[in-house]
Parts: sequence; structure tokens; C-alpha cells
Amino acid sequence: MNPPTPHTDVALELERLRGTMEAGFARVDGALALVVQRNDQTDRLLADHEARLDALERGRWPLASVTVLVALAGVAVAVVEVLAR
Repeated sequence: MNPPTPHTDVALELERLRGTMEAGFARVDGALALVVQRNDQTDRLLADHEARLDALERGRWPLASVTVLVALAGVAVAVVEVLAR
């Protein structure tokens, strides 16, 4: 067996460093995949909330119109009563 030389020591340390870097990148890739998955879930949830809010807004507009019509009917009834006296 040959005694270790500075070149083989450097090569060995570089190989260890490479393994450490690969493990670190794998961990980062996993964390990024989780972030992307949560972002997609948040996007779907936001789209669902937007759709529900739009439905509520569409269903709400007749309420103001009905209120105005009832108020006008009340004014008309009051005017008819005043004129009838």
C-alpha cells in the first residue's frame, strides 16, 4: 500500500466535500419542493376564496335594489294617505 501523499489527501477531502454538498443540495431541493407544494395549495385556497367572494357579491346586489323599491313604495303609500285626507 502506498503512503498517503498530499495529492491523495486533497482528492479525498474533495470527495468528502462533494458528498456533503450533494447531501446539502438534496435537503434544499426537498425543502423547495415543500415550499412549492404549499404555495400551490395557497393559490388554490385563494382562488376558492375569490370565487366564493364573487358569488357573495353577485348575490348581494339585488338587496340594495329591493331596499330602494321598498322605500319608494313606502313614500308612495305615505303620499297617497296624505292626499286622501
